[in-house]
Amino acid sequence: MERLNKLYKYRFELFLLSLVAIDYGALVFSPGIFEGYMSPLFSLMNLFAGVLLVSKNRYYFGLCLVFLVTSLVLIIAKRINPEISEGYKFINVGVLFIFYSIITVEIIYQVWTAKKVSKNVIMGLIGGYMSLAFIGFFICLTIEMIHPGSFKGLLDPTGNPELMVDRLKYYSYITIMTIGYGDIVPVSALAQKGSMLIGLVGQFYLVIITSTIVGKFVNQSHQPQDNPDS
Repeated sequence: MERLNKLYKYRFELFLLSLVAIDYGALVFSPGIFEGYMSPLFSLMNLFAGVLLVSKNRYYFGLCLVFLVTSLVLIIAKRINPEISEGYKFINVGVLFIFYSIITVEIIYQVWTAKKVSKNVIMGLIGGYMSLAFIGFFICLTIEMIHPGSFKGLLDPTGNPELMVDRLKYYSYITIMTIGYGDIVPVSALAQKGSMLIGLVGQFYLVIITSTIVGKFVNQSHQPQDNPDS
């Protein structure tokens, strides 16, 4: 527990760096190495960083530990039996969706209540935004799993279904950033509502959370500097 307390002050950095590694590690490592070894490792690091984030909240800490263990069991089960049933996929997505929802709420709370805007808080601000994109990805993935064909443009020209997950993550990011290239289109009513929700939540985050932190920083710059919060 003492080591956990020492790591706590780096909670935002660890969470953000592991998220970046998950999303962009494929730019550094070859596809075989990244998918087979690095991606699972980065995912576990991110889950651990999420548990670290809520370690000061006993209820969230216990709940996230349960989700962490469940996720580990599901990862091992998938490794042992790649042909595992569809039920596994729904359970896995559900566990991760709830886990990241809890983590995102906690990040937003910690960033919102920070008295001083430090580098740590800025890391948390960025991590919270990326975590929202992860939640959007799980929403889109759930919709596509329940109603296949809800999103047009998910498959590449070769028709490889394995790319669907990466494509939906990409779609969630460009939606929350309101880029909208148009290469992937929500065609079902449920997919369209989910896309609207992702874009709306992203704008709320930028307008409310980010602007509040910027306001705190401006006020802080006109006051005597104390030691920043960890």
